[in-house]
Amino acid sequence: MNIFLIMLISIFMASYYMFFAPSARVPEQETTKAVATSDLRSVAECAIAVHNAKISGLTFDDICVEQNEIESEFVCMDSRFNITQCNAGGIKRPAYSFIITKTGTLNSSDYNDMMEILEKNFATSDSFGIFQNGLIVSGGTSTKRKVPDSIQKQLNIQDGQLVYMTHYDIPDPDRVFTGNEAEEITCPAGTNKVYRFGRWQCVGYNMKTSCGGDMIWDGNVMECVPDESRKPLCAAQQTAVMVDNVWECINPFNEHQCSGGLIPRLNYETLEWECVEDPNKGASTGKCSLLSVQTKRGQGGGTLRVIPGACTDCETQVVNEETCQAFCIPDVNKLSDPRCYPGNIKECTGRSRAFYFGFPNVAYIKNVDGVSETDVPFDSAHSQNRKFNCLDCGSGSISKDKSNPPFTAVCEK
Repeated sequence: MNIFLIMLISIFMASYYMFFAPSARVPEQETTKAVATSDLRSVAECAIAVHNAKISGLTFDDICVEQNEIESEFVCMDSRFNITQCNAGGIKRPAYSFIITKTGTLNSSDYNDMMEILEKNFATSDSFGIFQNGLIVSGGTSTKRKVPDSIQKQLNIQDGQLVYMTHYDIPDPDRVFTGNEAEEITCPAGTNKVYRFGRWQCVGYNMKTSCGGDMIWDGNVMECVPDESRKPLCAAQQTAVMVDNVWECINPFNEHQCSGGLIPRLNYETLEWECVEDPNKGASTGKCSLLSVQTKRGQGGGTLRVIPGACTDCETQVVNEETCQAFCIPDVNKLSDPRCYPGNIKECTGRSRAFYFGFPNVAYIKNVDGVSETDVPFDSAHSQNRKFNCLDCGSGSISKDKSNPPFTAVCEK
């Protein structure tokens, strides 16, 4: 009887050891670990695929995107790290621009496994990692990327989410000019319709542009100006002037006779002599017997053709009796002169059109009464040609608060 009981106990102990020994549970534990690691790696790979598609302007449409709550967004900020529009054609270009991709929140127990996956498979992506306390913690590197507070709030980024942040440059929109001389032209988005140089043109908002001819970009005034380094050496009796944005040597000496008290002047628009009133005539009637002529020149527009001591067809010369200096100011009475404005002035009216004067610089404005306190725009949509121009806002309207026709005109944003 005792021998029988001993045999049963031996069989029972052997069976218990076979089924519950630690070596029997190892394969089961390794399989569970492999499945969990594979699932976490698929989350990271899906986030990478969505992010790369966003960079290429494509859409990655897979079931893993919805399952893991993956989202990818363009985010732009100004110099103060405030969220702004991602638009290169605006008045001011964004200072920072990013593509940010985030996943759903991971379990805290999966952090270590995910960090191992990042270190093994995505070690070179130092801006791809787990978001914790405002930082992107990556695997395989000690670098931690700070995420600005405005982006955290805008995208509602939470601790435990997998985040990928990449900087990118916003492409510049092309500046578009049209050769259509018809009045009713349709300009593409991001451009303004402006009547300049005797025809309607579509001028882009973008401040940064390539300059043609002998012009060069001036970052201070945000426009193209004549490149003095390309100015040619002319003959002794010639002067270098800009003709269609190209330096040319012109003989400015008087070869034309005028009558009736008029004096000859070379019109640099047509390169022809014309008879005009003497700008210095009667200037010595005040206390100033000898005037120090101060001609205000613009920063270089393609249509700027002013010789020293003379004003344009849209200006009149005035004298400061206190300083004995002469300077030019806009003359609204010359608006109907076709040399000043070649278009039909009756057509530049209504809700979306208004005249403005092409002020060349800030110093010029200080001499004009009623305009010196006005915020005059200096951008590519407003010419600086020292003539009157017509601004057409298209489907928009002229801003009543920022405009003062015919001196200033600004479209309502």
